[in-house]
Amino acid sequence: VQLQASGGGVVQAGDSLRLSCAASGRTFSDYAMGWFRQAPGKEREFVAAINWSGASTYYIDSVKGRFTISRDNAKNTVYLQMNSLKPEDTAVYYCAADEGYTGAIGGPYEYWGQGTQVTVSS
Repeated sequence: VQLQASGGGVVQAGDSLRLSCAASGRTFSDYAMGWFRQAPGKEREFVAAINWSGASTYYIDSVKGRFTISRDNAKNTVYLQMNSLKPEDTAVYYCAADEGYTGAIGGPYEYWGQGTQVTVSS
């Protein structure tokens, strides 16, 4: 499956952004989807995951209550709504697909998008 992330940008602290990840090539609903991020000089970290139907989601503690992951299987797209953004959310955000998802963080994620930059200024 091919993944194309978009929606990043430069915003101020407290603003919102919605990232999108469009999938193609395989049956989208066969996969759980995740969002990851990598800040400069840091390792890539998991942010959120959603199961194939959208009924189950999982988040890291630092984004709970601020970020919402969702998906539209009819549009082959997964979203990450990011509210109340903080400077520490600055990173390149990646979407990824997991065919054998068993819950929580999931993994291994077999397919990855190219990343979209999110910059939050204070």
